[in-house]
Amino acid sequence: MKKILFFALFLMTATSAFAQFEKGKRYVGASLTGLDLSYDDSRKFHFGFDASAGYFLFDDVMVAGQLGLNYGYKAWQEFSAGLKGKYYIEQNGITLAAGFKYTHLFKSYNDFTLTPEIGYCYFLNRYVTVEPSLYYDMSLTDFTDHSQVGLRIGIGIYF
Repeated sequence: MKKILFFALFLMTATSAFAQFEKGKRYVGASLTGLDLSYDDSRKFHFGFDASAGYFLFDDVMVAGQLGLNYGYKAWQEFSAGLKGKYYIEQNGITLAAGFKYTHLFKSYNDFTLTPEIGYCYFLNRYVTVEPSLYYDMSLTDFTDHSQVGLRIGIGIYF
């Protein structure tokens, strides 16, 4: 009996979550980023905050703008702005994203990065999600010193 109840509850949750990825829906989110999984000399300690807003152009396909501010060793070190596309796989909650980002380090260094990302979208209720993801910022200016792999943990609201 518990298995049948659990399956019915899962089915209701899954079908209500799918409606959030329809064409015309909107999204806002915030995340803690830069929990680096890689190490280089210029980033001994690093974390940041991102804010994003998006719009579903098609079912399961969203385009989003993103702003970020990152803290490095003892100071705020960089500002970023970007645009990304995100695809939601409804059957399992996995998200695939790719984008382009401009980054300005406060030492007068500018960079452009390609940003592939894979994540998961877990609904807390009908509108609010927790979205952990793994990303790679591939620097187009200085690949060896400024590319990084990181973990992002975010909260999203779909309306």
